[in-house]
Amino acid sequence: MNAVPFGHGTLPLVALTHPALRIAIAYATTENFTGRVLYRETRAFLHPDAARAISRAADAFAAQGLTPVILDAYRPVSVQKALWAVRPDPEFVADPAVGSDHSRGIAVDITLARGSEWLDMGTAFDAAVPQSHHDRGDISAEATINRTILRRVMAEAGFAENPMEWWHYALPRGKNYPILDDTAELQG
Repeated sequence: MNAVPFGHGTLPLVALTHPALRIAIAYATTENFTGRVLYRETRAFLHPDAARAISRAADAFAAQGLTPVILDAYRPVSVQKALWAVRPDPEFVADPAVGSDHSRGIAVDITLARGSEWLDMGTAFDAAVPQSHHDRGDISAEATINRTILRRVMAEAGFAENPMEWWHYALPRGKNYPILDDTAELQG
């Protein structure tokens, strides 16, 4: 895990390169709730602390025959504003005026796969529905088990869950990670 030049070279971010991770950045395609390509960059970047934590999680998932799929990681403030413009709902999108842990480089949106098949998590990624919340009783038993595996491994790796989104995990902000914004490489 080496620091890489990013944007204007001012951000303390590293590219995720762990061999057990699959990178499938949703906002680098039109397959997201905005229907727009928001990133030119298809790599995932995180603060080094978060990159080390996701590497620990990737090792733990791999030991169970699972592949963690990273759907989003570092997100520039300009992209956070674009998401908020489409879905100004603080239950599912962080208000850019407050700031997102993605824009701090300490959050990932993640799901799991076994082989080429993504596991059932009860809802699609970014689904703005109550069933996206953790601890729902109205999703399948299989989805409940899959969410539990995801939650347990991510917690053991040092991440905290977002109770509203089964896919969103972030490092606790005890180190007071600042909001970062450098859009030269990511913004579409």
